[in-house]
Amino acid sequence: MTGSVLLTRRTSLFVLGGAGALALPGTAMAKPQVGSPAPTFSGVGSDGKSYKLADYRGRTVVLEWTNHECPYVGKHYRSGNMQALQHDAAAKGFVWLSVISSMPDSQGHVGAAEANDLTKARNAAPAAVILDPDGVIGRAYDARVTPHMFIIDPRGTLVYMGGIDSIRSTSLGDVTKATPYVRDAMQQLADGKPVAQPVTQAYGCTIKYKPTA
Repeated sequence: MTGSVLLTRRTSLFVLGGAGALALPGTAMAKPQVGSPAPTFSGVGSDGKSYKLADYRGRTVVLEWTNHECPYVGKHYRSGNMQALQHDAAAKGFVWLSVISSMPDSQGHVGAAEANDLTKARNAAPAAVILDPDGVIGRAYDARVTPHMFIIDPRGTLVYMGGIDSIRSTSLGDVTKATPYVRDAMQQLADGKPVAQPVTQAYGCTIKYKPTA
């Protein structure tokens, strides 16, 4: 249920994100809206290059908030589901950007070298991994959990935000049983159709944001 909070053995906080979810400290009240321009951003990738949303005007962009220590993220990588989505996005000509907004010394925080090692070890295939340790990009999108997913159309309009799928669990067996929200949204966009479910419930581990002044 929305706003539910659980504590794991690692004492890491988990919530179900989306409408009505718990607010994060320091999070601005303004939130991105489907049908409106997506928040612009620029950031540095794990490859040391600069990435700007504006550079991808004319292409569909998928944003994946990730945390390699989160078991919900782990479900989708260990099952191969996330990698399959990344490859599917590339085949459709979409740009997949993984974003890491964990603050230093928190769960999921990595430096550039470790991020690259993780991409290689998991056979992941994002176009880039963007490091956001100050949480600027994450807060702009009101990203709450990992994985939290957003899709931006070629005009720069936010057309999807929410969960990767419909089953809020860490079980690998649930991947094939769930409604694949992101996969469906990508296919609908590739077919020139509107996204049938543009806002869904995100679930996962809360993003450990750096406190704001």
